[in-house]
Amino acid sequence: MQTTATTYSPRPDAPIGVFDSGVGGLTVLRALLERLPDEDFVYLGDTARLPYGTKSPSSIRQYSLQAARRLHERGVKCLVVACNTASAAALDVLTAEFAPVPVLGVLEPGAAAACRATRNDRIAVLATESTVRGGAYQAAIVRRLPQAVVSARACPLFVALAEEAWTDGPVVEGVMHRYLDDLFVAGAEATHPDTLLLGCTHFPVFASTLARVLGPGIAIVDSAATTAGSLAEVLEARGLCRAPGAGHGRVTLLATDGAERFARVGAVFLGRPLAPADVEIVDLAPAPAATAAST
Repeated sequence: MQTTATTYSPRPDAPIGVFDSGVGGLTVLRALLERLPDEDFVYLGDTARLPYGTKSPSSIRQYSLQAARRLHERGVKCLVVACNTASAAALDVLTAEFAPVPVLGVLEPGAAAACRATRNDRIAVLATESTVRGGAYQAAIVRRLPQAVVSARACPLFVALAEEAWTDGPVVEGVMHRYLDDLFVAGAEATHPDTLLLGCTHFPVFASTLARVLGPGIAIVDSAATTAGSLAEVLEARGLCRAPGAGHGRVTLLATDGAERFARVGAVFLGRPLAPADVEIVDLAPAPAATAAST
């Protein structure tokens, strides 16, 4: 594969690129802004093709490359894959394509945080169908904690609910019970996980409702804060940190469809008001090949 960035040298004053299949990655962006307030960010939500979690691995890799290339065109100094599905399926091809630009995913930081949080070595992972099927979280956890018992559960309805900004109420709690009661209620208490890893960036918006449904004693972990810490370390190690006070945490928001919807739902994830005018719509599809004129 011919790389995109072989002649590109990242600069400290350049922005950081972040992408997800939709608005869920704004939970990661929110943590990045809190940890790195002087940095500028360009966020891309591929809202025209969400969710990635139901797509084939080849499609996920293709979409991820297209999103990352668009961010690379903006001159980013680092890429953050704020999508667990893309982190599991495409991180290797993205790393190869965009070297020497650092590429970080959310999966490894999330697995590390779950291993630190558990007390009984039983961890439940909620994720998309593709992430669960691929086994990346299970492997990452067991690699760090060989004795861990990992239960992975695909929760596709959570993505749909999050995209509608439905984060609590009887319908949401009913879905949670349907997905989780056999893990946290059925059987002997000693077999229940004590840690719940939110393996999709859409899922942190449900954290307070999950805590209420599951009760005390269950550690709920998402990878956003850990990813922010990892990014800070990478920037420091590569000499790519923006000078303190040099920036103002400027954020550019890109989406592939639906600026109004992106702003409405994205405000829930980012924790600040957004307007449709704040969102630039971009097209990630490659230009069609030229064809000869018909005669």
